[in-house]
Amino acid sequence: MNKISDNLTLLLTILVLSTVGITVCWGMEVWQGSLCCLLPWIYALRKLYTLYARDRKKVAFLFDAIASNDFSFKFVNWRKSKDEQLINNALNRVIQLLLQAKSDTIRQEKYYELILNQVETGIIVMDEKGNVLLTNQEALRLLGLMRFTHVHQLRRIDDSLAQLLVRIRPGEKQHLPFTNERGTTHLSVKASEATLVEKQRRIIAISNIHNELEEQEIEAWMKLTRVLTHEIMNAVTPITSLSDTLLSYHREADEEMRQGLETIHATGKSLIAFVESYRKFTHIPTPNPTLFEVAPFLERMIRLARLQQAYPNIEVTAHVEQEGLILYADENLIAQVMLNLLKNALQAIGPEQADGKIELYAYCDPTEAVVIEVSNNGPEIPPEVAKQIFVPFFTTKQEGSGIGLSISRQIMRLSGGSLSMKYDKREHKTTFTLTFP
Repeated sequence: MNKISDNLTLLLTILVLSTVGITVCWGMEVWQGSLCCLLPWIYALRKLYTLYARDRKKVAFLFDAIASNDFSFKFVNWRKSKDEQLINNALNRVIQLLLQAKSDTIRQEKYYELILNQVETGIIVMDEKGNVLLTNQEALRLLGLMRFTHVHQLRRIDDSLAQLLVRIRPGEKQHLPFTNERGTTHLSVKASEATLVEKQRRIIAISNIHNELEEQEIEAWMKLTRVLTHEIMNAVTPITSLSDTLLSYHREADEEMRQGLETIHATGKSLIAFVESYRKFTHIPTPNPTLFEVAPFLERMIRLARLQQAYPNIEVTAHVEQEGLILYADENLIAQVMLNLLKNALQAIGPEQADGKIELYAYCDPTEAVVIEVSNNGPEIPPEVAKQIFVPFFTTKQEGSGIGLSISRQIMRLSGGSLSMKYDKREHKTTFTLTFP
């Protein structure tokens, strides 16, 4: 009986035949026949409604499960009629298609997320309330955050950046110096807007333009230095040459004239040598990188620095975190940078400080960049001086030229790396960091 009641085709046949029988008997006024046909008609209609209600519940259950993101269920076909099996198979097929679509969407999102994390620009997607819907790894790195869920998190670090992200409008581009525990970063912030599922989303791109600003500054100084050295050389060289000629022609000139010419000649030569030293800033040779091991390189740098400036009160140590750490760079140029930093560190501590200490620390960071840190526990560099130590010709030493650190940073830039400085107040030490991507 159950198989008959679940047979949709049979029920439809009974319903149609009963309807025909009722119509014929009604027309012929055969009331008993009409009553006999009415009973199967009611039975078939009731069973069809039962089947409809059953399938409607299944479909409603399916949509409720989809709304709850639950795809773990399945409609079983054990001891079911063929019609119900057909319905169940169709609904199970819908579940499988939706589950496949969900899996494809997740894989696609992972693919796009992987692409975003390879981009060197930080990406932040926010809604109108400041909730952060999406970030890539570069954005988290630039902001110094492990997780970023709301723009108000930035108020604990830099309130001006939080305000900028809130007020910046689509199409605008602004620059902002952003300071956290890692130091100061010059950020370029650009906003755009998109509509997703009828909701407005702001897409904010942030990037570190510190290196670009440094390159522009260095280029400007190099151009100025080239012009000045060219003009000075053009003016001084003829004077020096002329004074030398006059000295050779007038060997028996009176003592006062001869001393004057010799003074002019000596001053001219000294000025030429002075200008030649500044030409080094604009004529750094093109790096010729090779592979070399970091540990023996640092030991050699320490020995050379000791020969130039021997202070027995200063302890100089080197530590390489990874055994056999290899660096791909121009060893001779990097040696100039290291010697300059070590010489500055020795001079900063001086012979008076009893517990002088210089530490060299080399390691490979999570981005596989080789990092060399040169730290010393000498006096703190005043903040107003620290801002200018990489500016060409700036110096606090009486006999300094002011180009040592400028040349060092220029060498690192040409080598594809960077040179930075920070002071740790807790450990009372100044650290210069060389980074080789």
